[in-house]
Amino acid sequence: MEFLLDPNLWIAFAMLTSLEIVLGVDNIIFISILVSRLPAAQRDLARRLGLGFAMLTRLLLLFSLSWVMGLTADLFHFAGFGLSGRDLVLLLGGLFLLYKATHEIYTEVEAPGAHGEADGSVAKKAGAAMLSTIAQIAVIDIVFSLDSVITAVGMVDHLGVMVAAVIAAVAVMLFAAKPIGDFVDRHPSVKVLALAFLVMVGMALTAEAFDVHIPKGYLYAAMAFSLGVEALNIRARGKRNLSLQPKES
Repeated sequence: MEFLLDPNLWIAFAMLTSLEIVLGVDNIIFISILVSRLPAAQRDLARRLGLGFAMLTRLLLLFSLSWVMGLTADLFHFAGFGLSGRDLVLLLGGLFLLYKATHEIYTEVEAPGAHGEADGSVAKKAGAAMLSTIAQIAVIDIVFSLDSVITAVGMVDHLGVMVAAVIAAVAVMLFAAKPIGDFVDRHPSVKVLALAFLVMVGMALTAEAFDVHIPKGYLYAAMAFSLGVEALNIRARGKRNLSLQPKES
């Protein structure tokens, strides 16, 4: 137990936990968008199952590090690019995220009628919708988990620290997922911004598959700026609505 008194271990744990939380932001947004399609009574369960699966995926990948690191070896070459198992996972995950995010944007912006029909269908087939949602969360969890675990391996050598950091990060994400989801649901324009962020993440994953690295800090900075502008718009709309309310005499 003496290793627990090592300050370097705790510093590594804090840094890795923070990084896992940051890397999990896009995962939380994706889960929040998907569970918003479910009846209100099922959303918390779907959210917990989705994040629970994310933690399980990360832990399983951590306990099979030799296999994970073997995924970085090129399997074949395409148009001058060497594609590894990791690259294929990122490519398929990025394309799936691009499809899903653009489809959701279309549903939100251009097809409100279709959105209503979808909600009615969910009400009639809640069980099937729940399974579909969990399946989609599981697919993207694998993509995000693979990238997260490879990043963790590059930062820390101690498996116990990596496992503890993953569990701590998912616990924080579980606590934050509901308020984030509720906020997105209350503000449709924020939901569209979140979907646009997922489009950027999908593009970054697709580019990463072809060894074009786009630092996530750029994506987060763009999203933070957009959210800052939207926060001002929300505040302005709130003040405008208050000014339009009839004053009591």
